[in-house]
Amino acid sequence: MEVDVKRTVAALGSLAAASLLAVTGVLFAPSPASAASLVEVTNFGTNPGNMRMHIYVPDVRPANPAVVVAMHGCGGNGPGFYSGSEFGRLADQYGFVVIYPTATQQAGFGNCFDVWSAASKVRNGGSDPVSIMSMVSYAQRQYGGDPQRVYATGSSSGGMMTQALMALYPDVYKAGAAFMGVPFNCFANAADFPPTNSQCVNGRMDRTPQQWGDAVRQAYPGYTGARPRVQLWHGTNDNLIPFQLLQESVEQWTNVAGLSQNPTRTDTPQASWNRRQFADSTGTVRVEAYAIQGAGHSLPSTGMARAAIDFFGLTSSTPPPTTPPPATGACSATYQVTNSWSGGFQGEVTVTAGSAAIRSWRVTWTYANGQQVSQAWNATLSSSGSTVTATNVSYNGSLGSGASTTFGFLASGSSASAPTLTCTATT
Repeated sequence: MEVDVKRTVAALGSLAAASLLAVTGVLFAPSPASAASLVEVTNFGTNPGNMRMHIYVPDVRPANPAVVVAMHGCGGNGPGFYSGSEFGRLADQYGFVVIYPTATQQAGFGNCFDVWSAASKVRNGGSDPVSIMSMVSYAQRQYGGDPQRVYATGSSSGGMMTQALMALYPDVYKAGAAFMGVPFNCFANAADFPPTNSQCVNGRMDRTPQQWGDAVRQAYPGYTGARPRVQLWHGTNDNLIPFQLLQESVEQWTNVAGLSQNPTRTDTPQASWNRRQFADSTGTVRVEAYAIQGAGHSLPSTGMARAAIDFFGLTSSTPPPTTPPPATGACSATYQVTNSWSGGFQGEVTVTAGSAAIRSWRVTWTYANGQQVSQAWNATLSSSGSTVTATNVSYNGSLGSGASTTFGFLASGSSASAPTLTCTATT
């Protein structure tokens, strides 16, 4: 069932409420008059997050329009973000559909998108990300939404969920624009979420690019396809979500895209907008970060939504390319047992780069008789049944041509013949 909602909604709560991650940037002029209206959908599919869904479908649109998910901050709601941001007006102009989810999770502030629970950190784990995926599927069924042009954006809590959706569903979202967000998997749990006592927001989550990138890769284990392009925005005077978290997000997404930490270009598109762009070898920008000089917790402001949909490619007739997986380089691995005893053994694996230098490596093998690894050093190991996966740690992922590194482990069971190893690497 769909229920019409007036195009103009009342202003969001008090200024104090808005400062607590609520929808910000409410200085826009109302959208031009249109026959289209914001509509609430009450039965859109699986909804483990108990969310509400509103959708804006412009009257003039292609047969298979792009779909943009636009998300509010804590204390806000979907209709509020619709009236307080420019995405609806831009949808009229460029013919894309906009989904406005409303979060109902509390986490001490009210109406916050869940980016802290265990369910929210794994693909199809449940909670808000699964509810939002149901909304996207609804838009595709009901309005012919183009599955090759799905995008995410949001402010504060919505910016956090933007980064979560790109981590969990890289095969669905082609790009995202996060305003005042935090890196994926920054919050340990619900107790860590409120900014007043959060390790994430208080700046105690200074991870390496590799660690941030691994958090994204672990959200969808085994995924090797294209990754979304990422746009990041933050005010230098933000006193709620510290500006330093912009850099942590840059480190996360450049690592995921296999890019250098050094920007390929810096510029000032508008006064006070300092932009860093990170492009691949073809010159395509995969990550870009905006530092808004003097801005507090008050984004997006005028013109920023347009910059976001420009980045998505929705203002041109040709959609931008998706991010390819990092180039795969050659590596090899050898296995040996160095010690054994009744019920257990010690082993080591040597990883060697091929004819080209590599940036990271992963080795997998499967034991034939159910042996289990119990401890490791110089690598991060995980097990699934009898299959073991080892990935480099921060200091031994980068290897020059022909260079080697060795990691060791302890395991239970019989030290039978060496298993077959598979080594993959990124250049």
